[in-house]
Amino acid sequence: MRFQPVAFRPLFGRVLTVVMTVLAAAGLGGFVLTGDLDGLVRYGWWLVLMAYGTAVLFWSPRVDVRDEEVEVRNPFVTWHVPWAGIEFIDTKWALTLRAGGRRIEAWAAPAGSRWTPMTLGRDDLRVSESARVAGAIRPGDALNTDSGAAANVIRRHWEELRDDGLLTPAAPEAQPRREAHRATIGTLLVLVGLCALGLVL
Repeated sequence: MRFQPVAFRPLFGRVLTVVMTVLAAAGLGGFVLTGDLDGLVRYGWWLVLMAYGTAVLFWSPRVDVRDEEVEVRNPFVTWHVPWAGIEFIDTKWALTLRAGGRRIEAWAAPAGSRWTPMTLGRDDLRVSESARVAGAIRPGDALNTDSGAAANVIRRHWEELRDDGLLTPAAPEAQPRREAHRATIGTLLVLVGLCALGLVL
């Protein structure tokens, strides 16, 4: 069975990151151009933290749907979820995978707002079989939402694997695997420390 990998990343997050990075660069450039090195040392780290923090929270999160697993990359941790380990797919607040007794929410695939039902077309409700079996279709299941688009791809491939008898939930390799972003966390802590140091200089 051939499966085309798909990646989901919210456009809003990427645009916001670019805007904040440009603003931070302009602020740092302003300190340099005016020769305010004292201000650069004291407050420049805050601008760096603003740009880097925005990138961590809004640029890096993504959901990668692959042939062998679903990878959910959140700001501080990445989950590797094998297909056989997926027990339930929800979209109440965001794309959420229940696997191995855990609830894994995808930062990159939030559910739609309360105004989503007003923007739905007929094609937006052409969801997979398992979405309907789970109960009434939620606004977060709609295909024009980040959560619904990702959930639909995951559900359809999961259903194909299930129907072909390729899912063995009890297998040890079916358990989700957690990978912390130690470098990201460490960098943020260093930047926070430099910001605090700049205030007391």
